[in-house]
Amino acid sequence: MGGDGDAATRTVLDRLNEAGFAGEVWDRDWRLVGVTDQYRLMVAAGRDLPDVGRGLHFLETKMREVRDSWPAGPVQESLDDWLRENGGAMAGAVPGGKEALLQAADPAVREIVEGLVPEPMPAAIASQMEIRFGNSTLMNDVLMIPLLGTDGAYAGCAIVVKPPVGAATLAMLALGDERLFQRMLALIVPAQRPGAIMFGDLEDSTALARRLPSSVYFKLIRRLSLAVDEVVVEGGGIVGKHVGDGVTAFFLSEELGSDSAAARSCIHAARAIQERMPAIAERTGLGAEDVTFRFGLHWGAGLYVGRLLTSGRLEVTALGDEVNEGARIESCAGGGLRLASKPLIERLDEAAAADLGIDPLRISYTPLGDLDGASEKARSDAPTISVSTV
Repeated sequence: MGGDGDAATRTVLDRLNEAGFAGEVWDRDWRLVGVTDQYRLMVAAGRDLPDVGRGLHFLETKMREVRDSWPAGPVQESLDDWLRENGGAMAGAVPGGKEALLQAADPAVREIVEGLVPEPMPAAIASQMEIRFGNSTLMNDVLMIPLLGTDGAYAGCAIVVKPPVGAATLAMLALGDERLFQRMLALIVPAQRPGAIMFGDLEDSTALARRLPSSVYFKLIRRLSLAVDEVVVEGGGIVGKHVGDGVTAFFLSEELGSDSAAARSCIHAARAIQERMPAIAERTGLGAEDVTFRFGLHWGAGLYVGRLLTSGRLEVTALGDEVNEGARIESCAGGGLRLASKPLIERLDEAAAADLGIDPLRISYTPLGDLDGASEKARSDAPTISVSTV
């Protein structure tokens, strides 16, 4: 190839990448120019992807092996069906025609290529491709567009892929914070991940729900959820389950760079959320004393964290004794307290503690079981966990 065609394919690849599309770009000989960053993330499915096959021919054996190595690569049978349907356009556009494709083709697809009838390349080809994902498969929408150089000559093809959902659905997802989604991508593979655990809950919510019109109470919960999520994501955390008027969040060491940074972000987020409560109460027509949020903060050295994805939900969940202990700490934080466990506070290095105004040498702890407001579950499940207000 060379010259004008090379420049055209590289330019298209750069523009697709800048715009955040998932796509491949192939030169006129059907050798891979490259893939976009989002495409790499899609086919990696949360794992490392050492090779995408740059420079390989679309049909050669090595390219098939590369695709098979991708955690979320195309199902070969689906790719073969695509070739049967659209290979005629490939043969009609590639220099050397069908013979050039036959010379490059893996033996497994030679019979398909031999049966192709060359035809003009259309302005665009829309299709679907079946993709492996874990123990199941899903369909991706695929759009292939021929590329021309500035001289008008055929230069190659761009193939753009996306999940089979409409633009309106994607627009709804775009209302979320992309930073959170990026963090969730890193959690596709469940694993042990140490980090800080936040449990928060609106106090006296049952009485408040009975007192307020349902529409007003819903607005309150929505405003609380928006505030909590914004603070958590801004602080480098990951939002867990929203259960009614309660929230969980995780601040992972691997995301924030250290145990100390994770512990600091957790404590800082709890403070920042409480600072927003008076304004939320006022917007809802309530007094500041009506909207009180309490927190239990704990450290999970052995947290098992991963993304839970089903047809009806997408969330991050964590398992481990520390998760249950964090819930017990929160249940004892009546009166809008922020109770943090000794293991969490002692993860703070000197600079982080100073930033939070905490003196680790002077702080005093109390076992959960000795607190006046300790719940029965706290007394039975976690009575010896030492906590302090932060």
